[in-house]
Amino acid sequence: MDGETEERKRIRVLVGGVFDLLHIGHIHFLRQAKALGDELVVIVAHDETVRKRKRRDPVNTAEDRAELLRAIKYVDEVYIGSPGGIDYGLVRRIDPDIVAIGPDQDFNCERLKDALRNHGIEAEVIRIPYLYRSDRAKTSKIIQRIVEAYCD
Repeated sequence: MDGETEERKRIRVLVGGVFDLLHIGHIHFLRQAKALGDELVVIVAHDETVRKRKRRDPVNTAEDRAELLRAIKYVDEVYIGSPGGIDYGLVRRIDPDIVAIGPDQDFNCERLKDALRNHGIEAEVIRIPYLYRSDRAKTSKIIQRIVEAYCD
């Protein structure tokens, strides 16, 4: 190769989620996702998406959740998703090599991989395993404990 060294392609990993009330489960997930590649990109759920999927208002706005995620050392870029479902246009612009799914996210990896391909996105889909199962790493359980501890 005439003296030039071939540069290795950087692996871009994409994750998505609500990330409301950041907790240890989120940190474990982000660290494991980052370990799959060189760059970790996060799409944080739009407030309308949270209302639709969780049937509650988010505790923190999408903008606040995005800012918190930007402060985490594992995270390289953060975008706020569109209202509704997956914004395949945004995913295509991010151009991930890997889409990492959290252990408690309700996606079927094969169906998601097919949907991505149908939108021209050639990415592997990998489910991140639980490091441990515990209510301390679930936002709804944290909210429940707060209500029980501080509300009459």
